[in-house]
Amino acid sequence: MRWSGQQVQDDGVGAEAALPGLRGLLRSVRTPEFAGTVFHEVEARSALNRVPGTSPVPFRWTVNPYRGCSHACVYCLAGPTRVLMADGSTRPIAELRVGDAVVGTERVDGRRRYVRTTVHAHWSTAKPAVRLRLSGGTEIVASGEHRFLTDSGWRHVTGGWCRSGRRPRLRPGSALLGPGAFAARAASPTPGYRRGYLSGLVRADGPTPAEPDRCFPSAHLELEALGRAHHYLAEAAREAPVLAAVGGVVDGRIAPPVPRAGIAPVAEVVRWPEHPGDDWCAGFLAGVVDARGAVAHGELRVRHADEEVVGRVAGALHRLGFGFAMEGAERGERVVRLTGGPAAFVRFLQVAGPAVGRRRDLTGAPVEVAAEVVAVEPTGRVEAMYDITTGTGDFVAEGVVSHNCFARGTHSYLDLDTGADFDSQIVVKVNVARVLDRELRRPRWEREPVAMGTNTDPYQRAEGRYRLMPGVIDALARSGTPFSLLTKGTVLTRDLPRLAAAARDVPVGLGVSIALLDRPLQARLEPGTPSPEARLDLVRRITDAGLSCGVMVAPVLPLLTDSEEALDALLARIRAAGATGASVMALHLRPGTREWFLAWLAREHPRLVDRYARLYRRGSYVDAEYRRALSARVGPLLRRHGLASEVGVVRGAADLARAAFQVPEQLTLL
Repeated sequence: MRWSGQQVQDDGVGAEAALPGLRGLLRSVRTPEFAGTVFHEVEARSALNRVPGTSPVPFRWTVNPYRGCSHACVYCLAGPTRVLMADGSTRPIAELRVGDAVVGTERVDGRRRYVRTTVHAHWSTAKPAVRLRLSGGTEIVASGEHRFLTDSGWRHVTGGWCRSGRRPRLRPGSALLGPGAFAARAASPTPGYRRGYLSGLVRADGPTPAEPDRCFPSAHLELEALGRAHHYLAEAAREAPVLAAVGGVVDGRIAPPVPRAGIAPVAEVVRWPEHPGDDWCAGFLAGVVDARGAVAHGELRVRHADEEVVGRVAGALHRLGFGFAMEGAERGERVVRLTGGPAAFVRFLQVAGPAVGRRRDLTGAPVEVAAEVVAVEPTGRVEAMYDITTGTGDFVAEGVVSHNCFARGTHSYLDLDTGADFDSQIVVKVNVARVLDRELRRPRWEREPVAMGTNTDPYQRAEGRYRLMPGVIDALARSGTPFSLLTKGTVLTRDLPRLAAAARDVPVGLGVSIALLDRPLQARLEPGTPSPEARLDLVRRITDAGLSCGVMVAPVLPLLTDSEEALDALLARIRAAGATGASVMALHLRPGTREWFLAWLAREHPRLVDRYARLYRRGSYVDAEYRRALSARVGPLLRRHGLASEVGVVRGAADLARAAFQVPEQLTLL
């Protein structure tokens, strides 16, 4: 893929559908000019977004040409959390990789069922840990924002707020869906397991009363089973040296070994043990299933005509604690059916571990209740957390269905990442101007003010290539709709003539976000964004074009950038650049941003971690006493530099409402 002028042309290189299932997705592309970033180009159905009534912001409508995560929360699990792979095995979430096949769920014919899905993204962050204790003894360490599937729908681990309002949370007694607790399994097969596997494979695949001419290995035996058998025979030879030979089954009897160096005789390894242990039983069941098993919709059946083999299968299942039923079949065969549903089948796969992939498929099995929540307990620690994106939007973690962060966040108003991947997946509404123009022409549109830049920056770097904003500005101006822009992107200078023309027809508010002057600190906090000097120059260019420009001094970092000296110097530079007003806002640690920032703080300024915990002990907003102290400090500075307005320090919803659309005296949007 390459950029050509102001257009994107796809020649097939670098295309990547990293967000499959995204509504309206046209393509996903990469380019060397934006290393590490994927642009997901979509045809949007709407452009005007109504702000939820529960939101404290003072405007009702926004337009976001570029969008990130469609969820307000970011979901994460502790690194050791085991994820169910598509073959029935498990792997810690920290060790998953893009391309791995895992188990997800989908609705099929009105019922949720297990399906095979693929990991499309994997990343890590740091979050306060919460321990979830389930009936049966399972414990899961997750973030409070993480969601699990219950019989009443998706529920967060802890309470709180998301974009749609107060989020539903887990409580003691909540019924979680999934295949149930995972079984423990030895790191590698034991000698007993290997001998059991060979015994089950050879005896189940060999001659039977119904097929007396069948020989081992038969033409029905799959390569996965043959490969494991060859490996196990070699291991058996090293563990217990005997006559180096390969035997077989002829006319229902074990044939004499035929000399061959390095391989144990089958006659030795398939002999019935006098006292079979758990390992032997597990291996035996795996061998029988690889030879004569069948799986459909997560239900396992084994057919065989040899009563001794059938009896041994039933005995091994009983010893390992599995339920089963005996059924008849044609041609004198008996059928052993594993009972207990998907939970029993998954545990069987983890205990027995057959080699043949077709015998390990949970696809089509119904999703049922797995466990109840016993307790939800904050650990008081910030831990490394991991998450994945899958094709189905979910996966199975420690036996229960877990939501994943399907789409990724890009720029928030603080520009603080919530993990490396969260600002590298940019959704581009390529048709936003055309859709917006259509919506603004509707008779019921009342020309309410529209805010831009409150969620994602409309003038991020990609705007230099996609050029979405000129059409957006023209559509708003033609319809007589007031609008405002908040940005830290210098790409806005390209549209200054168009903005000046629009301001002659409708109220236009422009604001630039400048948090601090310390360039090294700014580069660490806001990587990839314009420098403080570039933003001050942007303010100057806006005012030189005859437009008013406010500045949002945000975020002010408590104990780092909030000194009187630092704020005085910053406000002086802002006034010198020609700004007509300024507002000051302390750091707001909403979910997602909070975990990222606290992890950064622990690395860069560990001595401040405890003090921040006290300042933000009540939630996302800094302590009220701190806000009052900041207001007392900032007020005189704003007056000194001629930047004072009705609202100097933004404290909460009431101040946000008074600050909105005061043009030109006050920055219009936060």
